[in-house]
Amino acid sequence: MSDARAAMLRVNQAGEFGATRIYAGQLAVMGDRGPHAGEIAAMAEQEAGHRERFDALLVARGVRPTVLQPLWSVAGFALGAATALIGPEAAMACTAAIETEIDRHYTEQLEELGDEDPELGAMIREFRDDEREHRETALAAGAERAPAYPLLFNAIRLGCRAAIAVSKHI
Repeated sequence: MSDARAAMLRVNQAGEFGATRIYAGQLAVMGDRGPHAGEIAAMAEQEAGHRERFDALLVARGVRPTVLQPLWSVAGFALGAATALIGPEAAMACTAAIETEIDRHYTEQLEELGDEDPELGAMIREFRDDEREHRETALAAGAERAPAYPLLFNAIRLGCRAAIAVSKHI
């Protein structure tokens, strides 16, 4: 397996893992009855399914996960909890920001892959479509009404880009 393909798998698994931790942090603060808790729980379940499928592909293809997974666990949970503490719209702004960045990231990967790896390409395409739905759900739930939305949205996107860059290699 090429280093580029291994990096793709590594970063995608890390991202899906991070998403599950963000939603865990949000639900820990909001509980199961908070505004949008049902939507968050549904998105969390879908992200867990994505992570499980990437976990299996890592094993099948002999690719190690990022060594930063413990950091992403804590950072993801903290980001989720912090945005939920700000309020339900901020929690949705977090989802909108991350899914915007992941849509861009997965689209770039699909362009890079072309027809080289149909199994991985189909998985990325499916997950990208799910992430787009999550972004639309977040926007419909009031993400843009979050306090300081442009600042929050762009700061989270920047952090997501940094995590992607680091997880490819470490």
